[in-house]
Amino acid sequence: MPRFLDTHTVPIGTPPEELAAGHARDLAVQAKHGVRFLKYWYDAATGKVWCLSESPDREAHLAVHREASGGDWGMPGTIPDDIFQVEEHE
Repeated sequence: MPRFLDTHTVPIGTPPEELAAGHARDLAVQAKHGVRFLKYWYDAATGKVWCLSESPDREAHLAVHREASGGDWGMPGTIPDDIFQVEEHE
């Protein structure tokens, strides 16, 4: 299944617990869209977050974030700035 890596921008200093709660909301709805989020990373100094998923396509990856945000797209970081299809190489 294709993998997608996205990037979000959240306010600098966002508590990690807040990001963990958002990730939990993603996990709660991912199966409905045929997506499996694998991991996420956070750089508190820059406010950057990256999420890695296995997803049928870019739209399904985005649909999980949209549903998990509860429509609060004005909340910083809920919808990705960019989504890239990536391949893993050794």
